[in-house]
Amino acid sequence: MPDKVLTNHDLESMVDTSDEWIRTRTGIERRHIVEDGTTTLTLAAEAGRAAIADAGLKPTDISLVMLGTLTPDIGFPATACLVQEEIGATDAAAFDLSAACSGFIYGMQLADALVRSGIHRYVLLIGAETLSRIVNWEDRNTCVLFGDGAGAAVIGPSDNADTGIISTDIHCDGSQPRLLCRMGGGTNPVSDPAEQFIQMEGRDVFKRAVTSMGSAAEAILAASGYTGGDVDLLIPHQANIRIIEATAKRINVPMEKVYVNIQEYGNTSAATIPLCLAELNENGGIGPGKLVVLVAFGAGFTWGAALMRT
Repeated sequence: MPDKVLTNHDLESMVDTSDEWIRTRTGIERRHIVEDGTTTLTLAAEAGRAAIADAGLKPTDISLVMLGTLTPDIGFPATACLVQEEIGATDAAAFDLSAACSGFIYGMQLADALVRSGIHRYVLLIGAETLSRIVNWEDRNTCVLFGDGAGAAVIGPSDNADTGIISTDIHCDGSQPRLLCRMGGGTNPVSDPAEQFIQMEGRDVFKRAVTSMGSAAEAILAASGYTGGDVDLLIPHQANIRIIEATAKRINVPMEKVYVNIQEYGNTSAATIPLCLAELNENGGIGPGKLVVLVAFGAGFTWGAALMRT
C-alpha cells in the first residue's frame, strides 16, 4: 500500500462532503494514495515479489504474469510486461487483464484452467490500481470512494487434492457501459474533460452490484453442493459496506464470517480481494481447511465468484 493516507476529514476540505456522510453510506474512513514517482508498476511489482517469496519460489519459477488493472502505466506495452522485467520473471509470458473490479476473479478462473491443463505450473496473478490518478477530485460522488494499492497471489498445483480452487464462475453484461465508466483514455476522442475521469451512476450501480454479487455467491455454492452454512469465510469486493452486508445476507453468512477492510483502503478495484487475502495470510486469519467464497462486481458490468478450500 502507498504510505500516504487520505482521510475523510481531509476530503472535507476538498469537496462538499463529511466524514459522517462517507462512513454511514460506504463504510470508508480513509484510503491510501500514491505520490509522485509511484505507479501501478511500482505497486504491482512489490506485491508480486512478496507473493513469490511467500510461496517459497523464485521469480524464474513463474511462467505467466497476469495483471488485473484499470490503470496501466502506459498505453502499451502491457504493464504486466514491465512487471515481468522488474521482478526478474524472465521465463514468463505476461499480459494485462481489464475486467475492472472483477479482474482478480476473472484472473483466477483463467489461471486455474491453465494450471489444471498443465500449460502453466505457476501463475502470478496481481491486482493493482492507482485510481487516484483517474478520479475527479471535484466530484464528491466518486472521489470519496477510491484508493490505490496492489495485492498478488501465486496460483499453482496443490499437493493436497482436497485444497485449492474448487470452482469459479464469471459473467458480463455490456448493455449499459456508461453507468460506470471512464470514456476517455482510449483511441475514441472525447470532448468533455470530465470523461477523462471515472464517472458513475451510483444508485444504478449499487442495485446491480447487490443483485449480481449475491446471485454469484449463491450460485457457486449451489453448484458445488454447499450452502451459506458451510462457509467459513466470505471475502467480497470492497466497494461499499451496504453491498457487502447485502451479499452476506443473500447467502446467509453472518457478518462475523465476512472479511472487511474497506474502512482502511476504500475501493481499490482489482486489488481489493488480493489485499484481503494478503492481510488474512499475514494475521493468521485464514487457517487450513476453511471453505472460502470470493465474489466481486465491477464496470462492464462484470462480476463473478470463486470457491476454494484452504
